[in-house]
Amino acid sequence: MDGANQPPSRTLQDERYARAAASLGAALERLARAYEADADQRRDLLQDIHLAVWRSFARYDGRCSERTWVYRVAHNVAISHGQKRRRSRPDKLLTLDELAVRGDPTQPDPEARAADSHALARLTALIRALVPPDRQIVMLYLEGLEAKAVAEVCGLSPGAVATKLHRLKAVLASRINQANRFNQGDPDER
Repeated sequence: MDGANQPPSRTLQDERYARAAASLGAALERLARAYEADADQRRDLLQDIHLAVWRSFARYDGRCSERTWVYRVAHNVAISHGQKRRRSRPDKLLTLDELAVRGDPTQPDPEARAADSHALARLTALIRALVPPDRQIVMLYLEGLEAKAVAEVCGLSPGAVATKLHRLKAVLASRINQANRFNQGDPDER
């Protein structure tokens, strides 16, 4: 056999991508969900992220961890995607039907599941409303990255990340509390 019919051997680029996709695939899906409410656009974004990650491993030099590299590439793609989308049309919020489908099937109580879905949708909407650099910091924090890794991805110092993260948590908590007071009929909030 001359080898012409043999599939090409996997390159280091392919191996790195396969490892990253296996270990960070769910995180990349959450990232896409945080940046894109529309299911079709979210799938497109996720595909763009995976393609960019695969392409980027051709120039990966090991100066940071593969995990940090993937997050940086993914967030850059998501930010670019968001900028393109804002120029073309505004983001839409999830419909109630979309939220109902996304509920946690392990929750036996439909009311608890609906409340959890609603709370998650509100938090996702609040995160989506942040400016891209702040959204990036919050998403990386929620993915469990340490301040040093977040700093590498964002191009900031670990101290700046810690300060911004503290401020962003306070902002999000305040907005959630404000929405809760409004929804409960607090006359001071109307």
